[in-house]
Amino acid sequence: MEISILGLALLFAITAALYASVGFGGGSTYIALLALASLDYRALPVIALLCNIIVVTGGTIRFQSRGLIDWSRIWPILLLSVPAAWLGGRMVLERDSFMLLLGLSLAAAGILLITEPFIRRAGGETQKGQWTGHKLFAPAIGTGIGFLSGMVGIGGGIFLAPILLLTRWSDSRRIAATASVFILVNSAAGLAGQIMKSGWSLGADALIAYWPLFVAVLLGGQIGSLLASKALPEIWIRRLTALLILYVALRILFV
Repeated sequence: MEISILGLALLFAITAALYASVGFGGGSTYIALLALASLDYRALPVIALLCNIIVVTGGTIRFQSRGLIDWSRIWPILLLSVPAAWLGGRMVLERDSFMLLLGLSLAAAGILLITEPFIRRAGGETQKGQWTGHKLFAPAIGTGIGFLSGMVGIGGGIFLAPILLLTRWSDSRRIAATASVFILVNSAAGLAGQIMKSGWSLGADALIAYWPLFVAVLLGGQIGSLLASKALPEIWIRRLTALLILYVALRILFV
């Protein structure tokens, strides 16, 4: 599918605005759009992760200013997720293996977005602390999600948030803040791994060739932060995003 750079920039700006309004970065949708545009698969994670960093930096600062980031509870999740994301970014995958992993990851992300309302209700019936109190809970989910995120080029918040909701780790606002921090640090670690694997020239080429995308997500992220999803209910943002991600996942896996 041929999509012009300006068309991609517009779609990226809309994606950034929608995701920023609910505390996410949009990495799964960026990489889905890039896959539809048939870009070099090696550049997909680099572009998506950099866009993630641009968007969630503002969100993380906003959450911190509101006192919603509980660093004492977040650091065990980040402790192993950061090196795992870096290691995942360093993994060398052939195109077919990368596209298969990407398709499966996007399918899982889309399903999680669709089922999140049910996860919220199920989480409401789960005894608080039943799982989150275990000392291995935070490092385990951080490591697994971080490694996967680094390999495919997404921040991982789309996987982390439903798990924390299901286990009633905290209230929804603090979970959104935690996801924002998680996306930021793991995107940075995954990006470092990707660049070390592919070389600085690939990152530089991506910056030069696709700079309109980075400007677009910067502007879109700021708009999303201001709107705070007032224009469209969060549930519809998630459903529409899920449909797009699932569509791309099916194209990658079966076309």
